Amino acid sequence: MFDIKAIYEASSVEDAVRLLLEHPEAKIIAGGSDVLIKIREGRMAGCELVSIYGLDEMRGVTMTEDKDIRIGSLTSFSHIYADPIIRKHVPVLGEAVNMVGGPQIRAIGTIGGNTCNGVTSADSASTLFAYDALIEITGPEGVRVVPIESFYLGAGRVDLRAGELETAVIIPKASYTGYHGHYIKYGMRNAMEIATTGCSVNVKLSRDKKTIRDIRIGYGVAAPVPMRAKKTEVEVRGKDVSEETEKLIGKLVLEDVTPRDSWRASKDLRLHLCSTLAVRAFREAVRRAGGEIDG
Repeated sequence: MFDIKAIYEASSVEDAVRLLLEHPEAKIIAGGSDVLIKIREGRMAGCELVSIYGLDEMRGVTMTEDKDIRIGSLTSFSHIYADPIIRKHVPVLGEAVNMVGGPQIRAIGTIGGNTCNGVTSADSASTLFAYDALIEITGPEGVRVVPIESFYLGAGRVDLRAGELETAVIIPKASYTGYHGHYIKYGMRNAMEIATTGCSVNVKLSRDKKTIRDIRIGYGVAAPVPMRAKKTEVEVRGKDVSEETEKLIGKLVLEDVTPRDSWRASKDLRLHLCSTLAVRAFREAVRRAGGEIDG
């Protein structure tokens, strides 16, 4: 049994905003893959819920007039993985969300829930960071759009104010055009596993595939919230596509990340993973971009 005080079913985004304002202690429930577990465990026992599951206006992947990719927050992981727009323009995001849990979880879990829970281990997060994604938020004052980096306020906390809900994730055209990437998740098991560490690398190469025009390195479980290795990115931009640059990345990222000890992995193991995964993801991203690293 689930100890729920009340559940209110929203009929539209505007209705959801109204319900959240009327019931300020209520929590949003969509797929329920996170919320129901917390209720079952007693951490949210006796809560009020606002269900947005029936809002089809928040589902689907579309291309805007400006060629930005807009992913409705209620779009499930399985739909993102199979979507032709995702597969053509940002396949690494589809690959990343296809590593979430198992088939049942991917069928019900949503990208909105994965970002709004604020955890650093979310499989979509590091890839969305590497794409400079934007978060669309709807509330009493209308719609506002914030960079995903600003959306995460701390461990388990995101920038959602009274009466607000996340309505979409947006990947700007400039953030994916010409970029190729790869995401690696390290866990003790191949499925139904929370990431011990995750790393997503996007690269844009010069026309001759010999120079790194741009690079973005996103991490999960390398800090209290998902993050970018920005110091490393600055140092690597403009360098040759080479084994030397690959080794430099593995060294520099250790100055960006701040992992911690936990029961799941030691700080030293995570530091090793941050370095190793960045090197491997970089090499594969370069290959996908048409480049080649000798050695």
